[in-house]
Amino acid sequence: MNKYAYMLILLVVVTANSNAQYQRVNLDIPKGECRIPLERQGNTDWFSEAGWGVFVHFLYDCQCVGTRISNTEQSTSWNECVNNFDTEQFATDIASTGARYVIFTMMQRTRYLIAPNDTYNKLTGYKPGEACSERDLVLDLIESLEKYDITLMLYWTGDGPRQDKQASDGLGGWNGKVTDEYVQNWADVVKEYGERYKDKVAGWWVDGCYDHLDYNQKRWTILAKALRAGNPKRIIALNNPTMQHANSSTLEDDFTTGENNEFGEIPESRWVDGVQWHTLSYLGKQWCDAGLRYDRDWLADYVFKCNSVGGVVSIDVLLFSDGSIERSHLVALQGMNRRLIVMKNEEK
Repeated sequence: MNKYAYMLILLVVVTANSNAQYQRVNLDIPKGECRIPLERQGNTDWFSEAGWGVFVHFLYDCQCVGTRISNTEQSTSWNECVNNFDTEQFATDIASTGARYVIFTMMQRTRYLIAPNDTYNKLTGYKPGEACSERDLVLDLIESLEKYDITLMLYWTGDGPRQDKQASDGLGGWNGKVTDEYVQNWADVVKEYGERYKDKVAGWWVDGCYDHLDYNQKRWTILAKALRAGNPKRIIALNNPTMQHANSSTLEDDFTTGENNEFGEIPESRWVDGVQWHTLSYLGKQWCDAGLRYDRDWLADYVFKCNSVGGVVSIDVLLFSDGSIERSHLVALQGMNRRLIVMKNEEK
């Protein structure tokens, strides 16, 4: 047992049928120390060494339908939208920035996913191409990114396809809260992906794992086990944040989700709440949007300060439906990286 296991205080609520339900985890970990279990310690080393990476949204309601700037074509079917995505262009753009990893969305709220999944189709009754794309975009992303030695991580959610009645009913029903049945079925879906991609997918950033949706330690554990299927070294973070600073509030985290509406927090050390410090915010006006809130010199200085103590920064940029990155975002990251290299060389 990890030496800090006894310092993790679980608030336990006993239900009427005497089954224990676990709520938010209170952590009392000395600053700058790691509480990740021994069998997972070291898994975030590559992440810390990478220092910074790119986060992108590729979703039905961002690139497939509607009038958002990210939709460069007229509205199409989801299957066609996924087929039209150019992974070679995407990988070339990412490589030009110097980013060492990418976090790419697999789905969010709707029924649509970027890769086939037999478990999902069986549970929901959807046919191939109706919800899950027939193309396995993840496998193609892996192939394209590997040419530049760029690591792929994926975005998932704990609340699943909650906006789609057929899909959510197939998982066990959605009434604004998760249940054991819903979480287990959704975990079985992501397990299929994990076993398919194995060590080619290095991590999951998992949204919507909130305790106010009735997630608890039992349900976090069910999901986490599935997220690590096929690759026990895969790092995960379950988003149940304060939204005020990078924090960890589940026993399953290897790193902090770090979601915030602006960059600015600088870690005191690599470890916060006993896990790898990581932050995530957007370069544009909003998530997956145009505009430029930070110039390259400010970004370089910020990332440098975070990296200096082992922290990691993920930067959300605008991704177009054809697989290209918005030009001003691309130029900003390229300039940031050049400046960052100079700063790190001067430090040596």
